[in-house]
Amino acid sequence: MSRISSAFRPGHKALIGYMTVGYPRIEDTVPIVTALAEAGCDIVELGIPFSDPLADGATIQAASQQALKNGVTTTTCLETAARLRQAVKVPLLFMSYFNPMLRFGLQDFCRKSEEAGIDGFIVPDLPPEAGVELERPAAKHGLDVVYLLAPTSTQERIDLVASRSKGFIYLVSLTGVTGARQALPTEVEQFVARVRRSARQPLCVGFGISTPEQAGRIAAIADGVIVGSRLIELVSKDNNSFSQTRDFVRSLRRALDESARKQGAIG
Repeated sequence: MSRISSAFRPGHKALIGYMTVGYPRIEDTVPIVTALAEAGCDIVELGIPFSDPLADGATIQAASQQALKNGVTTTTCLETAARLRQAVKVPLLFMSYFNPMLRFGLQDFCRKSEEAGIDGFIVPDLPPEAGVELERPAAKHGLDVVYLLAPTSTQERIDLVASRSKGFIYLVSLTGVTGARQALPTEVEQFVARVRRSARQPLCVGFGISTPEQAGRIAAIADGVIVGSRLIELVSKDNNSFSQTRDFVRSLRRALDESARKQGAIG
Protein backbone atom coordinates (compact mmCIF):
# COMPACT_ATOMS: atom_id res chain seq x y z
CA MET A 1 0.00 0.00 0.00
CA SER A 2 1.36 3.42 -0.97
CA ARG A 3 1.57 6.26 1.53
CA ILE A 4 -1.23 8.05 -0.33
CA SER A 5 -3.50 5.01 -0.14
CA SER A 6 -2.82 4.69 3.58
CA ALA A 7 -4.42 8.09 4.17
CA PHE A 8 -7.79 6.72 3.06
CA ARG A 9 -9.09 4.06 5.42
CA PRO A 10 -12.52 3.00 6.64
CA GLY A 11 -14.05 5.32 9.20
CA HIS A 12 -11.55 8.10 8.53
CA LYS A 13 -11.77 11.30 6.47
CA ALA A 14 -8.50 12.51 4.98
CA LEU A 15 -7.43 16.10 5.64
CA ILE A 16 -5.15 17.48 2.92
CA GLY A 17 -3.29 20.74 3.47
CA TYR A 18 -1.52 22.92 0.91
CA MET A 19 1.54 25.08 1.41
CA THR A 20 3.60 27.04 -1.12
CA VAL A 21 7.25 26.06 -0.83
CA GLY A 22 9.35 28.99 0.36
CA TYR A 23 6.51 31.07 1.80
CA PRO A 24 6.69 33.27 3.80
CA ARG A 25 10.44 32.44 3.87
CA ILE A 26 12.38 29.51 2.48
CA GLU A 27 13.29 28.32 5.97
CA ASP A 28 9.62 28.32 7.07
CA THR A 29 8.41 25.43 4.91
CA VAL A 30 9.78 22.56 6.98
CA PRO A 31 8.42 23.79 10.33
CA ILE A 32 5.06 24.78 8.80
CA VAL A 33 4.50 21.41 7.11
CA THR A 34 5.67 19.61 10.25
CA ALA A 35 3.07 21.60 12.20
CA LEU A 36 0.36 20.67 9.67
CA ALA A 37 1.18 16.98 10.01
CA GLU A 38 1.32 17.10 13.79
CA ALA A 39 -2.01 18.94 13.99
CA GLY A 40 -3.89 16.39 11.88
CA CYS A 41 -3.19 16.69 8.14
CA ASP A 42 -3.02 13.26 6.51
CA ILE A 43 -1.46 14.51 3.26
CA VAL A 44 0.36 17.74 2.39
CA GLU A 45 0.56 19.34 -1.04
CA LEU A 46 3.76 21.30 -1.66
CA GLY A 47 3.14 24.08 -4.13
CA ILE A 48 5.95 24.76 -6.60
CA PRO A 49 5.76 28.54 -7.19
CA PHE A 50 5.10 29.59 -10.76
CA SER A 51 4.87 33.01 -12.37
CA ASP A 52 1.53 32.36 -14.10
CA PRO A 53 -0.65 30.25 -11.74
CA LEU A 54 -3.91 30.34 -13.72
CA ALA A 55 -5.96 28.16 -11.34
CA ASP A 56 -4.97 30.05 -8.19
CA GLY A 57 -6.70 32.98 -6.56
CA ALA A 58 -5.10 36.11 -5.13
CA THR A 59 -3.88 34.48 -1.89
CA ILE A 60 -1.87 31.67 -3.46
CA GLN A 61 -0.75 33.89 -6.34
CA ALA A 62 0.73 36.32 -3.82
CA ALA A 63 2.41 33.47 -1.94
CA SER A 64 3.93 32.18 -5.19
CA GLN A 65 5.23 35.62 -6.10
CA GLN A 66 6.81 36.03 -2.67
CA ALA A 67 8.40 32.58 -2.89
CA LEU A 68 9.85 33.43 -6.30
CA LYS A 69 11.23 36.68 -4.87
CA ASN A 70 12.77 34.58 -2.10
CA GLY A 71 14.69 32.69 -4.77
CA VAL A 72 12.70 29.47 -4.76
CA THR A 73 13.30 27.23 -7.77
CA THR A 74 12.21 23.73 -8.71
CA THR A 75 15.51 22.49 -7.30
CA THR A 76 14.77 24.33 -4.05
CA CYS A 77 11.44 22.51 -3.86
CA LEU A 78 13.10 19.12 -4.34
CA GLU A 79 15.67 19.89 -1.66
CA THR A 80 12.95 21.06 0.72
CA ALA A 81 10.91 17.93 0.08
CA ALA A 82 13.91 15.78 0.93
CA ARG A 83 14.31 17.59 4.27
CA LEU A 84 10.61 17.23 4.94
CA ARG A 85 10.66 13.51 4.28
CA GLN A 86 13.09 13.19 7.18
CA ALA A 87 10.73 15.17 9.41
CA VAL A 88 7.27 13.80 8.58
CA LYS A 89 5.75 10.47 7.57
CA VAL A 90 2.62 11.79 5.85
CA PRO A 91 2.35 11.57 2.04
CA LEU A 92 3.78 14.56 0.18
CA LEU A 93 2.60 15.65 -3.25
CA PHE A 94 3.94 18.35 -5.50
CA MET A 95 1.25 20.73 -6.75
CA SER A 96 2.83 22.17 -9.86
CA TYR A 97 1.93 23.66 -13.19
CA PHE A 98 3.28 21.65 -16.09
CA ASN A 99 5.78 24.22 -17.36
CA PRO A 100 8.27 24.02 -14.43
CA MET A 101 8.23 20.22 -14.62
CA LEU A 102 8.72 20.23 -18.39
CA ARG A 103 11.57 22.73 -18.20
CA PHE A 104 13.30 20.62 -15.57
CA GLY A 105 12.85 17.49 -17.70
CA LEU A 106 10.09 15.04 -16.87
CA GLN A 107 12.35 12.01 -16.50
CA ASP A 108 14.77 13.85 -14.20
CA PHE A 109 11.97 15.50 -12.26
CA CYS A 110 10.25 12.19 -11.55
CA ARG A 111 13.53 10.52 -10.57
CA LYS A 112 14.52 13.33 -8.23
CA SER A 113 10.99 13.52 -6.79
CA GLU A 114 11.17 9.84 -5.89
CA GLU A 115 14.61 10.36 -4.34
CA ALA A 116 13.21 13.27 -2.29
CA GLY A 117 10.35 11.16 -0.94
CA ILE A 118 7.53 12.69 -2.95
CA ASP A 119 4.50 10.43 -3.48
CA GLY A 120 2.74 12.04 -6.41
CA PHE A 121 1.83 15.09 -8.46
CA ILE A 122 -1.19 17.35 -8.90
CA VAL A 123 -0.91 19.38 -12.12
CA PRO A 124 -3.88 21.75 -12.56
CA ASP A 125 -3.16 22.61 -16.20
CA LEU A 126 -2.49 19.05 -17.38
CA PRO A 127 -5.60 17.38 -18.83
CA PRO A 128 -5.67 13.58 -18.88
CA GLU A 129 -5.74 13.61 -22.68
CA ALA A 130 -2.17 15.00 -22.58
CA GLY A 131 -1.00 13.25 -19.45
CA VAL A 132 0.73 10.15 -20.82
CA GLU A 133 4.02 12.04 -21.19
CA LEU A 134 4.10 12.50 -17.41
CA GLU A 135 2.29 9.32 -16.38
CA ARG A 136 4.93 7.01 -17.84
CA PRO A 137 7.99 8.33 -15.95
CA ALA A 138 5.85 8.90 -12.86
CA ALA A 139 4.75 5.26 -12.82
CA LYS A 140 8.35 4.14 -13.32
CA HIS A 141 9.28 5.96 -10.11
CA GLY A 142 6.21 4.96 -8.11
CA LEU A 143 4.54 8.37 -8.26
CA ASP A 144 0.80 8.95 -8.56
CA VAL A 145 -0.59 11.50 -11.01
CA VAL A 146 -3.78 13.00 -9.55
CA TYR A 147 -6.21 14.56 -12.01
CA LEU A 148 -8.82 17.23 -11.37
CA LEU A 149 -12.51 17.44 -12.19
CA ALA A 150 -14.73 20.52 -12.11
CA PRO A 151 -18.52 20.84 -11.75
CA THR A 152 -18.62 21.59 -15.48
CA SER A 153 -16.84 18.33 -16.42
CA THR A 154 -18.69 16.21 -18.95
CA GLN A 155 -19.48 12.56 -18.32
CA GLU A 156 -16.83 11.69 -20.90
CA ARG A 157 -14.20 13.64 -18.94
CA ILE A 158 -15.34 12.08 -15.65
CA ASP A 159 -14.99 8.60 -17.11
CA LEU A 160 -11.54 9.43 -18.49
CA VAL A 161 -10.26 10.80 -15.19
CA ALA A 162 -11.75 7.83 -13.34
CA SER A 163 -9.72 5.53 -15.57
CA ARG A 164 -6.44 7.46 -15.22
CA SER A 165 -6.16 9.28 -11.89
CA LYS A 166 -3.98 7.57 -9.27
CA GLY A 167 -4.15 8.00 -5.50
CA PHE A 168 -7.37 10.01 -5.50
CA ILE A 169 -9.39 12.36 -7.68
CA TYR A 170 -9.29 16.09 -6.92
CA LEU A 171 -12.77 17.59 -7.21
CA VAL A 172 -12.88 21.35 -7.65
CA SER A 173 -15.88 22.50 -5.62
CA LEU A 174 -16.69 25.45 -7.87
CA THR A 175 -16.04 27.03 -11.22
CA GLY A 176 -13.25 29.51 -10.70
CA VAL A 177 -9.92 29.83 -8.90
CA THR A 178 -8.70 28.90 -5.44
CA GLY A 179 -9.47 31.11 -2.45
CA ALA A 180 -11.20 31.08 0.91
CA ARG A 181 -14.96 31.65 0.64
CA GLN A 182 -17.80 32.28 3.05
CA ALA A 183 -20.06 29.72 1.38
CA LEU A 184 -19.73 26.72 -0.91
CA PRO A 185 -21.97 26.03 -3.91
CA THR A 186 -25.26 24.31 -3.12
CA GLU A 187 -24.70 21.79 -5.91
CA VAL A 188 -21.43 20.35 -4.57
CA GLU A 189 -23.24 17.30 -3.17
CA GLN A 190 -24.71 16.48 -6.57
CA PHE A 191 -21.31 16.92 -8.20
CA VAL A 192 -19.63 14.47 -5.82
CA ALA A 193 -22.45 11.96 -6.26
CA ARG A 194 -22.14 12.20 -10.06
CA VAL A 195 -18.41 11.42 -9.95
CA ARG A 196 -18.93 8.69 -7.34
CA ARG A 197 -21.02 6.73 -9.83
CA SER A 198 -18.03 6.42 -12.17
CA ALA A 199 -14.96 6.41 -9.92
CA ARG A 200 -13.50 3.86 -7.56
CA GLN A 201 -10.73 6.16 -6.29
CA PRO A 202 -11.16 8.26 -3.13
CA LEU A 203 -12.77 11.62 -3.91
CA CYS A 204 -11.27 14.74 -2.32
CA VAL A 205 -12.83 18.18 -2.59
CA GLY A 206 -10.92 21.46 -2.61
CA PHE A 207 -11.21 25.15 -3.60
CA GLY A 208 -12.97 27.52 -1.22
CA ILE A 209 -13.02 25.44 1.98
CA SER A 210 -12.05 27.75 4.82
CA THR A 211 -14.01 26.83 7.97
CA PRO A 212 -14.56 23.70 10.07
CA GLU A 213 -18.25 23.87 9.22
CA GLN A 214 -17.53 23.77 5.49
CA ALA A 215 -15.02 20.96 6.01
CA GLY A 216 -17.59 18.94 7.93
CA ARG A 217 -20.16 19.42 5.18
CA ILE A 218 -17.70 18.16 2.56
CA ALA A 219 -16.54 15.26 4.73
CA ALA A 220 -20.12 14.01 4.86
CA ILE A 221 -20.05 13.33 1.11
CA ALA A 222 -16.36 12.93 0.18
CA ASP A 223 -13.35 10.91 1.29
CA GLY A 224 -11.08 13.87 1.83
CA VAL A 225 -11.07 17.65 2.28
CA ILE A 226 -8.42 19.94 0.78
CA VAL A 227 -7.60 23.31 2.36
CA GLY A 228 -5.06 25.73 0.94
CA SER A 229 -5.76 29.45 0.77
CA ARG A 230 -6.91 29.73 4.39
CA LEU A 231 -3.69 28.08 5.55
CA ILE A 232 -1.65 30.54 3.50
CA GLU A 233 -3.58 33.41 5.06
CA LEU A 234 -2.87 32.12 8.56
CA VAL A 235 0.84 31.48 8.17
CA SER A 236 1.29 34.94 6.67
CA LYS A 237 0.36 36.51 10.01
CA ASP A 238 1.26 33.70 12.42
CA ASN A 239 4.20 33.70 14.82
CA ASN A 240 7.20 31.42 14.51
CA SER A 241 5.39 28.66 16.41
CA PHE A 242 2.56 28.78 13.84
CA SER A 243 0.11 28.41 16.72
CA GLN A 244 -2.90 29.85 14.84
CA THR A 245 -2.25 27.49 11.96
CA ARG A 246 -2.00 24.50 14.30
CA ASP A 247 -5.23 25.46 16.08
CA PHE A 248 -7.07 25.86 12.78
CA VAL A 249 -5.91 22.47 11.48
CA ARG A 250 -6.95 20.86 14.77
CA SER A 251 -10.41 22.39 14.37
CA LEU A 252 -10.64 20.95 10.86
CA ARG A 253 -9.51 17.57 12.14
CA ARG A 254 -12.23 17.59 14.79
CA ALA A 255 -14.87 18.49 12.20
CA LEU A 256 -13.80 15.64 9.93
CA ASP A 257 -13.65 13.14 12.78
CA GLU A 258 -17.11 14.17 13.94
CA SER A 259 -18.46 13.74 10.40
CA ALA A 260 -16.91 10.27 10.19
CA ARG A 261 -18.35 9.38 13.59
CA LYS A 262 -21.85 10.43 12.52
CA GLN A 263 -21.58 8.43 9.30
CA GLY A 264 -20.46 5.41 11.27
CA ALA A 265 -23.38 5.77 13.66
CA ILE A 266 -25.83 6.05 10.78
CA GLY A 267 -24.23 3.11 8.99
